[in-house]
Amino acid sequence: MSTPDTTRENLTRLIAFRQAVYERVFTARRDALFEVLDALLAVESVSSFAMLSQSERFRRSWSSLYAAVEDGAIDQEALQSVLAQQLPRQGVCIFPLDGSCWPRPRGRVLSDLQYVYQASSDVNGGTVTVGYPYSLLEWCAEPHSSWSLALDVRRVPSTQTAQAVGAAQVQALAQLRSDCPEALDIVPADGKYGNAEFLRQVQGLRVGLVTRLRRDRVLYRPAPPATPPRRGRPRKHGARFAFKDPDTWRTPDEVCEFEDAYYGQVRLERWNGLHERKASHLTYDVVRASIHCERAQPPQAVWFAWLAPPTIPSGIVVTARTIWSAYGQRWPIEPGVRFRKERLGWNLPRFQSAATGDTWTLLVAVAHWMLFLARPIVADTPLPWQKPQQRLTPQRVRQSLKPIFLLIGSPAGAPKPRGKAPGWPTGTPRTPKERFKVVKKGTTTALTA
Repeated sequence: MSTPDTTRENLTRLIAFRQAVYERVFTARRDALFEVLDALLAVESVSSFAMLSQSERFRRSWSSLYAAVEDGAIDQEALQSVLAQQLPRQGVCIFPLDGSCWPRPRGRVLSDLQYVYQASSDVNGGTVTVGYPYSLLEWCAEPHSSWSLALDVRRVPSTQTAQAVGAAQVQALAQLRSDCPEALDIVPADGKYGNAEFLRQVQGLRVGLVTRLRRDRVLYRPAPPATPPRRGRPRKHGARFAFKDPDTWRTPDEVCEFEDAYYGQVRLERWNGLHERKASHLTYDVVRASIHCERAQPPQAVWFAWLAPPTIPSGIVVTARTIWSAYGQRWPIEPGVRFRKERLGWNLPRFQSAATGDTWTLLVAVAHWMLFLARPIVADTPLPWQKPQQRLTPQRVRQSLKPIFLLIGSPAGAPKPRGKAPGWPTGTPRTPKERFKVVKKGTTTALTA
């Protein structure tokens, strides 16, 4: 139960966060940008981007809404620094890494559009669409919930792969958290990051990596020491370790069995010090997770790679269960992204430049953070058909946020009337916008690591 002192502290924390965003993060059009942010939090649902101008929190004309995101500027490094101050500084912290796309199948005036995966019916029967891919590095604030907050959001250009951009985000995270020696930061990622090309870029960082591996992988144990007088190059690979061949596994270095509240009976097996054939210098541990063992026909086992950081904080022991639990805590990124898309309207606007979309993407991420910081101080106000909640979801916090605006105020200045715009000069021709072709990676452009 919240006390007056804790409520006052949380309220002060939210006000300080809003002030830091206004002063340090917004570097151009900050007043209009901040009112767009408050309008996004105040409306019950985002039916269209232009309708945000009808919110009582937006005191400017509707044209200022578009001017804010088109001409406004957000310092992304300053934003990451402000967000990092909200993170815990000790214990195990989970930062899921994944990707999502902004579909723009009919945006012919947008440059660098790509073919990306999306469950839609635009192209190829529902698996491919045209749009912008984004790489998301988030913080899992609470396991088994919707509270996954974007810490670093970057659009993936056609000249780079998602793995290269994701590696750059992990490197930035390690630098950002370099002053947290008591924290063990773990980045869980899905199968597309489970390869040597990605892992070698994040090797040696203070961040631990957990990635899912395909079930048909073949790895190798360390090479045995050379016995003189053997000639030639020393061996790079030891015994073969094939996921599909149990005879090559030998005895695990660690076995763990336990009952999980969500997954039932779980059996974990761990082998240390394996490597791929093309990267003998890159060694990592492998964990095999067998879940729902009580079933007559349990699902196939899942394999994970654990790339440990050089040092582990004192008091923290990384076991197979720690690795498996860290990967399971990447799940909140799914409802977190869905909330930003469906409720905060991340993919709703149809801007005519990629840079404007990037600005809007960061605004939506900041709005999600403000909802998280307001969660301890809002009073749940369920609708007549909703049940009261003890652990408020992002949408429940949003619909209960209006009374808080009277307490936190706004650092944005009042609008200044400038009169009526003269409009487009009579007789001046309009130049049509340039059209761009969709980029197909691997053929029309060279990818760089």
